[in-house]
Amino acid sequence: MKKVVLSFFLALATISGFAQIEKFPIFKECESFTIEELPSCFKAKLNSKFFEEFKIPVQLVQEKFEGTTNVVLTVSNDGKFKVIYVNSPYKVLKSEIERVFNALPQVTPASYNNHAIEMQFVFPLKIPISSTFEESIVKKETLKPIEIKEDFVNVVSKNTLYPEHKSELNIPFTHLYYNSIEKNLNSAENTHTSMKPYLFSEVSKYVDLDAEKGKLHIPKSSWFGKKLFNEHMVNVQGKDYWFTLDPAVDIQIGKDSEDLKTFNNTRAVIFQGGLGSRLSFSASFYESQGRFAGYFNDYARSLKPDGGNPAIIPGRGIAKEFKSDAFDYPVADGYISYTPNKFFNFQFGHGKNFIGDGYRSLFLSDVASQYPYFKMNTSFWKIKYTNLWMTMQDVRPELTEDGAYKQKFMAIHYLSLNVTKKLNVGLFEAVVWDDVNNRGFDVNYLNPLIFYTAVEFSTGSRAGNSLLGLSLKYKMKNISLYSQILIDEFRVSEIGSDEGWWGNKNGIQFGLKYHNAFNIENLTLQAEFNAVRPFTYSHDELNYNFGHNNQPLAHLWGSNFREAIAIVNYTKDRWFANAKLVLGEKGFDFNTTDTFSYGGNVYRDNDERWAEYGNEIGQGNKTSIFVGDFQLGYLVNPTTNLKLFGGLTVRNFTPDSSTSTFDKRNSTWLTFGLKTDVFNWYFDF
Repeated sequence: MKKVVLSFFLALATISGFAQIEKFPIFKECESFTIEELPSCFKAKLNSKFFEEFKIPVQLVQEKFEGTTNVVLTVSNDGKFKVIYVNSPYKVLKSEIERVFNALPQVTPASYNNHAIEMQFVFPLKIPISSTFEESIVKKETLKPIEIKEDFVNVVSKNTLYPEHKSELNIPFTHLYYNSIEKNLNSAENTHTSMKPYLFSEVSKYVDLDAEKGKLHIPKSSWFGKKLFNEHMVNVQGKDYWFTLDPAVDIQIGKDSEDLKTFNNTRAVIFQGGLGSRLSFSASFYESQGRFAGYFNDYARSLKPDGGNPAIIPGRGIAKEFKSDAFDYPVADGYISYTPNKFFNFQFGHGKNFIGDGYRSLFLSDVASQYPYFKMNTSFWKIKYTNLWMTMQDVRPELTEDGAYKQKFMAIHYLSLNVTKKLNVGLFEAVVWDDVNNRGFDVNYLNPLIFYTAVEFSTGSRAGNSLLGLSLKYKMKNISLYSQILIDEFRVSEIGSDEGWWGNKNGIQFGLKYHNAFNIENLTLQAEFNAVRPFTYSHDELNYNFGHNNQPLAHLWGSNFREAIAIVNYTKDRWFANAKLVLGEKGFDFNTTDTFSYGGNVYRDNDERWAEYGNEIGQGNKTSIFVGDFQLGYLVNPTTNLKLFGGLTVRNFTPDSSTSTFDKRNSTWLTFGLKTDVFNWYFDF
């Protein structure tokens, strides 16, 4: 195994080295030089031309400023200089630097395989300038590598450092990273933030993603330093194609209060690319082993599928035994994304989606395992309209036949409309059905415009399970208010009644986000309340519930609960810190001599309910839940989102009655690790 891993990384190094054989930009004075000589000539001439024009602003002279200012700049594929970022609080200095680079003559752009490409650099400008600049004498016949005293130009990327920023790929969805994106989207007009993940191409219209990551750039001269701290491992680009290849890890060690030593060992490969400007693709392969905190291990085992495997790792997938008390859980996902014009984007893949502006979603969340899907996004005027078709499976023994899991299908409409510059309204509709009567994938639901509830009614009263929802979002300067209302089933005569009819199945969410809170840059505060009535998302047909692989598809807690959440996120350069508090109560079943369903398990048959009336949130085995999660870390590589971190999770779980499944449990879990952070993983249940 060690030889295989070593060979893999040697292969990456070989490919990466090959991928960087390109030609530097060329000043007119350097046209007669060889490819090997061009970097030195380019650096010398750029240094010369910059200091011939540059004037130190009077303000810096008066304040006797001393220090090094990093300037991130590009030479475009048409040979023009552009300043992306200046790491300085002095606006006058930034203006002067931009003026100088704008005044530079156009050059022959960098090239790869004779195709013009963009090339990026870091220019460290040290003030005060130590001496009057004297241009180095550079002649072809006497040229030697030029030693620049102030480490004049460090190449950031011989290709475009972030080719994915101009692609049709999804931005990996993590709540922490999306906070910084939403801050910019909220300040722009006619943006849509509910349907996640976002495309790089749609976000780049409102956020300079290159500049944002350029701010975090650490100048490195060695190949290893560049790859570890700034770049993709492999980055190959041509005129009409590109691809990147990155190793990924999630290596954690820890310990919980039950004296259980925890670990996670994930090795992965992430392959992305584009063919032309409209077609992009991504594939990820994960090989993992892990042992988690006791409460998490027990929950994973409670989800075990039919067939002998001992567990399903929440949010990841089916696991087999590893050693005597750990899990082995491989995961693979990928998709193709195609944007034929400015109106449409099509995706076909195996992964997850999320609908909502909150930390939780009552419509569709990313808490379950990956699933096959086809998605169509249509954007025009003030509308973004999403159609999503998915294939799910039920892994319970009662629905498994000849070792094959029972399949079911889901279709979703989500219409996002910007009513005003500040108010957004979203309409949600979903239907779940299976292949009863050899129905298979019902073509009635392929129509992207028809109302699913009408189709469900027309194809038979037992032909599916439909859900409806309404979302609202109101944007202010740095504050956004959001909400969701989910209706699974209702009876008009019972809506205003206080008798607690079991079929009034609904949920509600209210939330607030405060970006740059109290004028502190990159500080985000969030408060959220969620409540879902008993029996919501469940059905009296076993395969019509709103779940996949024994996990809920919406809120992690299923139904029959209420919770309040407070979240604080803060980033400073590459450092980050976040804290999350979750306080709630949920009603579970007893799983003893009392075999009734109290509406908290979305997989229980509604016909097993304990009563027609008198149903309320928290009924059954009422449990108080508190989760506190705290994390501090350092962003090692912003290109791959590689993070070094330490975390502490405190969990109090107090049911009225202990059962074989849910015992009173207070847990403290301490972890340290290094991970490529490209998906959300939830431990707060």
